[in-house]
Amino acid sequence: MSGVSALIVGCGDVGGRLARQLLGLGWHVSGLRRAVQHLPEGVQPVAADLADRRIPADWPERAPDYLVYCVAASQHDEAGYQAAYVNGLRHVLGWLERSGQSPRRLLFVSSSSVFAQKNGEWIDETAATTPEGYSGKVMLEAEQLALHSGIPASIVRLTGIYGPGREWLLSQVRQGYRVAEQPPLYGNRIHAEDAASLLAYLLQADARGVALDDCYIGVDDDPAPLADVVAWLREYLGVTEWSDEQRVRRTGSKRCSNARARALGWAPVYPSYKEGYAAILQGRG
Repeated sequence: MSGVSALIVGCGDVGGRLARQLLGLGWHVSGLRRAVQHLPEGVQPVAADLADRRIPADWPERAPDYLVYCVAASQHDEAGYQAAYVNGLRHVLGWLERSGQSPRRLLFVSSSSVFAQKNGEWIDETAATTPEGYSGKVMLEAEQLALHSGIPASIVRLTGIYGPGREWLLSQVRQGYRVAEQPPLYGNRIHAEDAASLLAYLLQADARGVALDDCYIGVDDDPAPLADVVAWLREYLGVTEWSDEQRVRRTGSKRCSNARARALGWAPVYPSYKEGYAAILQGRG
């Protein structure tokens, strides 16, 4: 499949992992971010600030076959989300149009925050999206922008991403912070490498001519109660003390299904938190 090209907008942790996977498949990869010195080796750099309407000076002359919009908000409030996910995407779509470029498909990386369910329900891509917080509402707005961009698009709603460098829960467990056991607070997660592999799998499937759905949930096989995850980590880490504070909390509780992605043929390397966290703690992944 050599010769196929992808432009990854937001080539950070997950985007960088995706770039390395695609390079390994022989794809030509361009990566857009502000600090291009952090791009993986072999990625064509595109230095840009998504807040700037002007087309980047080193915008690829070659039209990308695929566009992956995989940014992270640098400011965690409504204005920051609007700037990163809606305005930034609008600018990129404008740059494509001004360059006369039209990718085969756009993958927009969204979030499970668009789902407001909180009673432990199993949900899939057809579940209602009625978010209460600004993050989910802005994500839905950005999803609609992608789906109505004029480019065939698929939304990938990633759940809680963890991996090397994303170890907040580990630090909480090491400090002995408690988590409520009842009612069970179900959490959904995906290892950063699996998040990238799902994106790579969708791109490869489309390049082979497989018809993609307009939405996929990126999650491992085991949405588990947070108390179970903390208990397993405590045992693995040998933590015996408890803090007087209860700091590990979640407001939502739902169980996301990866059946649609699995039906396409994708499977996570880290099917549950056990394999994923063990790999992190052993210096792998």
